[in-house]
Amino acid sequence: MIKVEGLTKRYARTVAVDNITFEVEKGEIVGFLGPNGAGKTTTMRVLTCFLPPTAGTASVAGFDVLEKPLEVKKHIGYLPETPPLYPEMEVDEYLRFTGKLKGISGSDIDRRVDEVTGRCAIGDVRNKLIGKLSKGYRQRVGLAQAIIHNPDVLILDEPTSGLDPKQIIEIRELLKSLAGDHTIILSTHILSEVEHSCQRVIIINQGKLVAIDSVDNLTNRLRGSEAVAIEVEAANGRPNPTEVQQRLEQVAGVSRVVMRNSKDSRLSFEVESLQGRHIRADLARTVVQSGWNLSELKAVGLSLEDIFLQLTAGEEKARQENSVEAVTVSQEGAQQ
Repeated sequence: MIKVEGLTKRYARTVAVDNITFEVEKGEIVGFLGPNGAGKTTTMRVLTCFLPPTAGTASVAGFDVLEKPLEVKKHIGYLPETPPLYPEMEVDEYLRFTGKLKGISGSDIDRRVDEVTGRCAIGDVRNKLIGKLSKGYRQRVGLAQAIIHNPDVLILDEPTSGLDPKQIIEIRELLKSLAGDHTIILSTHILSEVEHSCQRVIIINQGKLVAIDSVDNLTNRLRGSEAVAIEVEAANGRPNPTEVQQRLEQVAGVSRVVMRNSKDSRLSFEVESLQGRHIRADLARTVVQSGWNLSELKAVGLSLEDIFLQLTAGEEKARQENSVEAVTVSQEGAQQ
């Protein structure tokens, strides 16, 4: 549905996007992450035909952004960080206006306005001036205009900005309901939002692609070992914490056991494996054979924040090392 190959965008001497390549399949929700100035918004503007690429290609719904920009625009819904609203218009009037701009016929406009106002929970402000709405309501009106023509692709830049927790949950559920029929690229600074809503993440830093994968796969790639949360309960009385820890440490492939909590008759531990070892089955067997009850056993992944910081910090460190090496080689050449 979205295909980007070698995409580059330069502004004079500044390279905003540097030779990035990725694909997004139909029906996916993909999180687009990066620090401020990483090139996220520039990439989105190229995909929505607001900016031409300097090099490389990008296509949306099978249409090239340079060769057929009007066709691309017919198939996308775009919500920039600041929604494109007219404060002097009423919500209903504005949605009808944007619907007609996007080619919805007069016989369908009423139905589509009713549908998007319901899905975005703005029915109670349909007859109010946009300029009088709260930021949260304005954000939802912006999302309504992005989906009013039922586009194949949604490109959303900070869609939950300014929303309260209840509204964020509503938008999250809306995005999930749109997946399958729509392809969604979601740019946000709220990392938990990506964990809840997205199947994959694309991370860029200083214009370069750092990673593209699921959160689980990135966790395994960075950690290289398995981390497991386990809760043990004695059949009668409270198990001895030292004895439980020692038994868990004796399991083949275990590198470290840390006690996390002790409550009533339950003890909680976090167990980490050696590189490339899977230990959950052996841990469960050890607990049962020791005569304890196994109350919980689950994998513990890195948070998306940890993944993001590790990847972007690693990229920055490599860039600095390459820069130092280049300067050293240049100085040695000058001395010779």
